[in-house]
Amino acid sequence: MNLRQRNRYVLLIDLLLIIVSVLGSYALRLEFAPDFVRYYLQSGLWLIGLSLLIKPTVYYLFGLYRRLWIYASINELKLIAVAVTTASAIVSFVALILYSLGVTGSGFSKSALAIDWLLSILFVGGTRFGLRILSESSAPRGNGKSRKIIVIGAGDAGALVVKEMQKNHQINLEPIGFLDDDPAKQRHSLLGVPVIGTLNDLAKALDQHQVAEVIIAIPSAPGRVVRLVANICRQRGVPFRTMPGIYELLGGKVSVSRLREVEITDLLRREPARIHEELIGQVLENKRVLVTGAGGSIGRELCRQIARWNAASLVMLGHGENSIFEALLELKADYPTLELIPVIADVRDAVRLQAVFEKYRPQVVFHAAAHKHVPLMQINVAEAVANNVLGTKNVVDTADRCGVDRLVLISTDKAVHPANVYGATKRMAEMIVLDAAQRTGKSFSVVRFGNVLGSRGSVVPLFKRMIAKGGPLQITHPDMYRFFMTIPEAVHLVLQAAAMGTGGEAFLLNMGKQVRILDLAEDLIRLSGLEPGRDIEIVFTGVRPGEKLREELWEDDKTYDQTAHPDIFRSTAEYLISSESLAANLQHLSDLVGTSQPDEIVTVLDEIVPGSAIRATPSPVDVTDVV
Repeated sequence: MNLRQRNRYVLLIDLLLIIVSVLGSYALRLEFAPDFVRYYLQSGLWLIGLSLLIKPTVYYLFGLYRRLWIYASINELKLIAVAVTTASAIVSFVALILYSLGVTGSGFSKSALAIDWLLSILFVGGTRFGLRILSESSAPRGNGKSRKIIVIGAGDAGALVVKEMQKNHQINLEPIGFLDDDPAKQRHSLLGVPVIGTLNDLAKALDQHQVAEVIIAIPSAPGRVVRLVANICRQRGVPFRTMPGIYELLGGKVSVSRLREVEITDLLRREPARIHEELIGQVLENKRVLVTGAGGSIGRELCRQIARWNAASLVMLGHGENSIFEALLELKADYPTLELIPVIADVRDAVRLQAVFEKYRPQVVFHAAAHKHVPLMQINVAEAVANNVLGTKNVVDTADRCGVDRLVLISTDKAVHPANVYGATKRMAEMIVLDAAQRTGKSFSVVRFGNVLGSRGSVVPLFKRMIAKGGPLQITHPDMYRFFMTIPEAVHLVLQAAAMGTGGEAFLLNMGKQVRILDLAEDLIRLSGLEPGRDIEIVFTGVRPGEKLREELWEDDKTYDQTAHPDIFRSTAEYLISSESLAANLQHLSDLVGTSQPDEIVTVLDEIVPGSAIRATPSPVDVTDVV
């Protein structure tokens, strides 16, 4: 039976119950007095007629005949209460007017109107929630024995997971207990499922019960919690899954109901900090926004999160047509009302940029377009400067000319004391943005952070490909450390920092502790169901040209101010040269790029960029130094 046919029967039931409700209200009020027919029958018939005319119309306007009542919830109950109250109020108003005019006869019970309202709520709500009860009781049962499930987290997310299991019997999943560290929840039950202990009781619970799977239902769970659950389950051979993290949910990329395998990003989750979302809304809501590099990992996530804030329009500018097309399809599906404008353009083309900015008049710009592969940029020096430095100059100059209110450059920890071409070009890009902020007084700022997990060309996808091939897994050095952050978390903090910028700031994201690449690799191997050294061999290939063993996010000779967000710091004393000197050096670099003179470019970068030591870094001698 389709939805239209089903709701047609609901309407017929409503019509019958409207008559029952009116007659019932008189019966309860008058207790079938002998003179009911003589004095009240006429008014009762009028009330039935008005109710049959008005109430179904109001119910229809409130959407009570356009819903799937088998999924009815508290929100639907509120809607029913409002719809019935509105309908009863209209009926009462009209009935009282007709009574005052003498149309309905001399007998009229005002209290019957109140009783009719209560009965209507009971009948309308009961009918619809009865459909849900009937649907759940008649749901197809699964075949075979149910698999026992333990849910980590007895909160809203845990309740959602259990409710889904209880509703869909065919999946053969039986929640037998929650584990939660909240003392107030101990020895209580949620949806009939008991809280059987804390997270420390997981091993004991797995030993006592024949558990088929463990589900982590805490979107805000830090990495240490996920790692603890994963290790205990792995030791006992019990499968485990998780909900997406809080920053994935904020990015709108997934829904809270989606369960997935535990990934490396889950093991590195941090405690989510306070989230000042109202600041982001003030900057993005009803604004025309442009993102460069919109097809890249950071750029696409920026577009996802910006789309949540009801921007007036979003210009997705990128050089690769395929990546822009894929991003466009995703966002169109998730945000059908948002004006999305795909633009295929190269930031090195100043004329094209000018035309785009003049046509779409962006108010906020996020500049994420950049070449970022460190060894590749070591052997493509001119291209690195052309894209990362001169391209940034084009974006900043065009934004200034076209009246952009706010511009944010996505930068990197490799810009601090750069030992490679990539880092030096990003520091030059920072200098361009901060110089423009100083000259114009506009809200142009920089956000600097470390590696993001899972971005294109990053270490995690590379390691996964090596594992899929059966190894060996290649690491440059056993003591190589890096800062890591998930893409959704990094982008959320970028938006927070962007909202705080007044102009000329370099914001630094608190990346936490550096992670040893060897530990990361071993975690990835174990998450693949294998053992390091036994199933997948790990080999060390030597440090590549331009790499440091440890990256730096902070410069020792600078002070950093705490912002309103605990994970964002502000530096307002970044090293700058005069605007005239910067312009002269940029022109010099442009000339060197045009004549392809990489050695001279490196010399200029080392002279301009503070702490730069590119010349001390050997260039790759062959392709094996690049991968």
